[in-house]
Amino acid sequence: MRLNLSSEIVLNKVSSEFYNPRTAVERSEITRMEKIPTNIFPSVEKGVRYIARQIAEEIESRQREGRFCVLGLGTGLSLTPVYEELIRKHKEEQLSFHNVVVFNAYEYYPNTNESKVKSINQLKARFIDHVDIEPNNVFTPDVTIPQDQVQEHCRLYEQRIKSFGGIDIMLLGIGRNGNIATNLPGSTMTSTSRIILIEPVTREEMTMSFGSQEQVPPCSITLGISTILSARKIFLTAWGEEKAEIIQKAVEGMISDQLPASFLQTHNGAHVVVDLPAAGRLTRIIHPWLVASCKWTDKLVRSALVWLCQLTQKPILKLTNKDYNENGLSELLALYGSAYNANIKIFNDLQHTITGWPGGKPNADDTYRPERAMPYPKRVIIFSPHPDDDVISMGGTLRRLVEQGHDVHVAFETSGNIAVGDEEVTRFMHFINGFNQLFADSSDKVITKKYQEIKSFLASKTEGDLDTRDVLTIKGLIRRGEARTASTYNDIPLDHVHFLDLPFYESGKVEKNPMGEEDVRIVQQLLQKIKPHQIYVAGDLADPHGTHKKCTDAVLAAIDEEKNANAEWLSDCRIWMYRGAWAEWEIENIEMCVPMSPEELRHKRNAILKHQSQMESAPFLGNDERLFWQRAEDRNRATAKLYDDLGLACYEAMEAFKEYVPL
Repeated sequence: MRLNLSSEIVLNKVSSEFYNPRTAVERSEITRMEKIPTNIFPSVEKGVRYIARQIAEEIESRQREGRFCVLGLGTGLSLTPVYEELIRKHKEEQLSFHNVVVFNAYEYYPNTNESKVKSINQLKARFIDHVDIEPNNVFTPDVTIPQDQVQEHCRLYEQRIKSFGGIDIMLLGIGRNGNIATNLPGSTMTSTSRIILIEPVTREEMTMSFGSQEQVPPCSITLGISTILSARKIFLTAWGEEKAEIIQKAVEGMISDQLPASFLQTHNGAHVVVDLPAAGRLTRIIHPWLVASCKWTDKLVRSALVWLCQLTQKPILKLTNKDYNENGLSELLALYGSAYNANIKIFNDLQHTITGWPGGKPNADDTYRPERAMPYPKRVIIFSPHPDDDVISMGGTLRRLVEQGHDVHVAFETSGNIAVGDEEVTRFMHFINGFNQLFADSSDKVITKKYQEIKSFLASKTEGDLDTRDVLTIKGLIRRGEARTASTYNDIPLDHVHFLDLPFYESGKVEKNPMGEEDVRIVQQLLQKIKPHQIYVAGDLADPHGTHKKCTDAVLAAIDEEKNANAEWLSDCRIWMYRGAWAEWEIENIEMCVPMSPEELRHKRNAILKHQSQMESAPFLGNDERLFWQRAEDRNRATAKLYDDLGLACYEAMEAFKEYVPL
């Protein structure tokens, strides 16, 4: 069973020579915008194997010399698959780590010996405890010491690194603000190991470990930039499109203390290792025509013309031969004969993505429509990772599908219970208890007992405490009720509303369990029951908490299993990916765009507002201060404005989709 198919979704499908050049000359040509050697792999697995192989070779080389191999290790989530591959090499290929010395890159401060949330504990759980590294060869900053002793402790920590001959390989992830270890914006290239204040973006990222920003200690002790740069080799890893923008800035941008990862440009042994989605903003991937001759596909031509329109601030049909020649697109003039021919081709392509009939228009010529006319009506499943993503991401399209007579089902994949605040539980428990008192004279002892238990638990709960199963169940019920209300508002029958409660989500923590076969089977059973003609699935792979990606992987794996079983229904089914809360499709990737009138946009907002627990008190809004309905409206209006700027139809708002073809 293939459980990671979303990692194979590559939006910028350039020729392989742009990420796997055949010769050194080709590499030199296509990477001339890059200031750090960057290796791009078509999948996370291949990138991970490359890094693990480099580390293994260094360890074995040092073993032959009878010397220690010193590793500086971070604990970012991007490093976890690297550790898993090293563990596999240890167990299956007998790679020994007996000569390895580990220095932890950073540790939260202040902290206590009793605290379970420590960077070193994460490193042990993900790697060290599974291989034969000597415990005495593992070093980490002491975060229990008084603050006035930290500076001296950092000096001794660096001295210990030097006593082992320095760091041979430094393995790092990159934060959303460009931090390496916890060297945050403002860190200088000469900085040594020190205490540093953790700023809001990094605190938000750390909620995966702590459960809430309030629980994240105010500071950390980190290896300094100069300490990291003293390593003989440095590997910086990133996976997924959520890291694409920061990777582009670190690799192609100017060296700046506002982006600490950019200091790696000064190191001769630094290497960036990414998958194609994480490389998606590098020039050779997103604008390959600027570095080499291209094999021009329709999609690449569309991407180039949209870029040219934005550069010249002209609509498509006003681009001239001069615009093409002056901006590196003369190849297209040779290919199409003139700017006019290229312009009209792409104008028509974009025009054909617009449809008011997302389920297909019955009894109409569908030659140039994104969806086929028949069958009609269609059976439709909308998979929603959380109980509000359906209306946030495609509320207008959902409404259209219902109004146009299609048989619409909504499948809420997770309970969403951890994203409900305690005050919501208190409010609902007060109602239940009051109902019991008013209409049953408090005769229901179960309600009375549970009310007292939960009231007592919430009163004594401290930041970081995990909710009891009863509290999580109530939070899940709150979100179910909101989802039912929103579905009813959109005229979806309640027997068409499915709560899948995928098991991977039920960890009780922000950091979820791995998505597995049990999750896939639940999705597969629903597909077999409905036999849909259309599937809508989240393509929001930039979701910082990872739930969307796991939910998407569950759906894609279920479709893959059905494909392998030669399911008849799948041959007559199309799969559309939507976005919404975290990002929007770039226009060159849009294959269906559904316009909304002002009234329809207002209706979408009302459906989102039915999810009251996710308004101002929602715990996980990310680093975007706008509420979810505001994000959705802004993105939908921005998509409509982009179509308008390109000289196409002008609408109030638009929802965009990209087709997924089973791999």
